[in-house]
Amino acid sequence: MEGPPMKRRVPALLAASALALGAVQATAPAASAKAVGEESLAGLLTSDGNTFDKNRNDFDIVTEAALAVVGAKPGSPVGVLADGTKRATVFAPTDQAFRLLLEDLTGKTVRSEKKIFDSLVELAGVDTIETVLLYHVVAGKTLTSGKVLKADGARLTTAQGGKVRVDIRKKPSLSITLKDRDKNDRDPKVILKAIDLNKGNKQVAHGIDRVLRPIDL
Repeated sequence: MEGPPMKRRVPALLAASALALGAVQATAPAASAKAVGEESLAGLLTSDGNTFDKNRNDFDIVTEAALAVVGAKPGSPVGVLADGTKRATVFAPTDQAFRLLLEDLTGKTVRSEKKIFDSLVELAGVDTIETVLLYHVVAGKTLTSGKVLKADGARLTTAQGGKVRVDIRKKPSLSITLKDRDKNDRDPKVILKAIDLNKGNKQVAHGIDRVLRPIDL
């Protein structure tokens, strides 16, 4: 029996990543006595078939956006997310985060995930979507939640070239906020129930509740 459509597209994404790796200078990981897995984030995110659904807390839109970018631009650095031998950390916006972005850009509330995705592609274009996605990737580093929690005040350099500042608050309750380039809008927060996705591998992700913005919109 054939696998889910999106899962069948992972090999194509992996092939494209070979062209993209030259554009992302990932640092070589230090030797470790403990073996680190090499399952890619692309493999993880497409393992459920990546169908648009009514679950606003998963990652269908960001996954489909990555596939669309690499499909249109096979040499895109986004393709690194399909090569689990390369270290990377992704701050992954949920589907709800993209719904809020579209609402902010257009003033309209859209419920359908497919319509949100199609609208963003139409509004922004593939090149802009690529730039936004790369602003969510820290290439060459496996930043698990423990490392993120120790990074209060740190400015992380993204694959897009811009920086994201980490702001940790422990009272009245723990919060991890990511400060982006947009000074006028609410900053994304890491979703504590969606951290360390793909933990144990060189590529990990942390869910965030809004989309990081590489420019001041």
